[in-house]
Amino acid sequence: MKERLLISKEEINKRIEELGRIISEDYSGKEPILVCILKGAVYFAIDLTRHLTIPFVIDFMSISKYSGSSSGIVRITKDLDVDISQRDVIIVEDIVDTGLTLGYLMRNLRTRNPLSLKVCTLLDCPSRRIVDIPIDYRGFEIPDVFVVGYGLDYRERYRNLLDIMVLEE
Repeated sequence: MKERLLISKEEINKRIEELGRIISEDYSGKEPILVCILKGAVYFAIDLTRHLTIPFVIDFMSISKYSGSSSGIVRITKDLDVDISQRDVIIVEDIVDTGLTLGYLMRNLRTRNPLSLKVCTLLDCPSRRIVDIPIDYRGFEIPDVFVVGYGLDYRERYRNLLDIMVLEE
């Protein structure tokens, strides 16, 4: 496998700083709950919180597709510890591609009656979209390529890369 640079650590850091400023402005006077989707979004979520100037709560969810399933069936493997009823919620994702998993998650969280529900993703790959997902805060739009680094993995490897790389054979 060969890696090719797609987004440098400098570009990532600059954009996360901008997103932190925008979210802080949008939620001025509020205390949103950030829902970080494990494992990939951890790097992004932690760095994003360093640029927030507002109070916030952070919690974590893990969602998995059933093995061998091409039907888009997913399950929650780690649920929230906090109650999101009547709270502003921001889902923090590493990448949105087909939208199947995020669509499931959004439907699930809406049943818990949040005051608002927004999506913040580091990477957006709209050319792969199957389910229409509103992206409220987007780091970068990327082409349909397989990416690793900055939390994104291939078979649990490459997460620790500081840049986002295209993985090619």
